[in-house]
Amino acid sequence: MGDFEQTWRFDWPKAPLSLNHRMHRMQEAKIVKQLRGDMHALARHVPDLVRCEVRLVWFVTTNHRRDEENIVPVLKALCDGLVDAEIVADDVPRYMKKHMPEIVKIDKRADVAHFEFTVREMPL
Repeated sequence: MGDFEQTWRFDWPKAPLSLNHRMHRMQEAKIVKQLRGDMHALARHVPDLVRCEVRLVWFVTTNHRRDEENIVPVLKALCDGLVDAEIVADDVPRYMKKHMPEIVKIDKRADVAHFEFTVREMPL
């Protein structure tokens, strides 16, 4: 147990959802549905996990000021997609440990801005 780990890359230069960018609830619901559906589709080959931990990292190429907590809605939608795919029973602490999202500066000559979402199996 504890051997499974997978990272998915999302080529979003900026967060599709943010606590700072208020939008109409129907527009936000559409984006949440899309993110959940995308994660569900990507995770369909992941084995069932009793417990897991998840990490969301936003790799950026500029020094603009950003707050990690503003991308929590993206983390939440991706975690809900894992539950929708029945990878874990729920996204509560008993089944899923969510790490605070991170923002990491990278050299724009090496790569473009993107997100990476990692799921790792945890022992009971």
